[in-house]
Amino acid sequence: MSADDVVRMANQIAGFFAPYPQDEAIAGVADHMEKFWPPSQRKELLAVVHGIMTSDRELHPLAHHAALRLARQVDE
Repeated sequence: MSADDVVRMANQIAGFFAPYPQDEAIAGVADHMEKFWPPSQRKELLAVVHGIMTSDRELHPLAHHAALRLARQVDE
């Protein structure tokens, strides 16, 4: 999957949760990604977050924070 596709999909999820309070929104985005995205897709998103893959699209801040939360869960 291309970086642009991963960012587009992450941004769609973030847009859905954007009206929620920030902590709930980040948790909602992370929960959705954990439940419905395969590990390979989550890794691609983290590659975008860490600048390993580049996208022409800007990643929504909620998606960025959710990806970092997922990465911390893997590290724990």
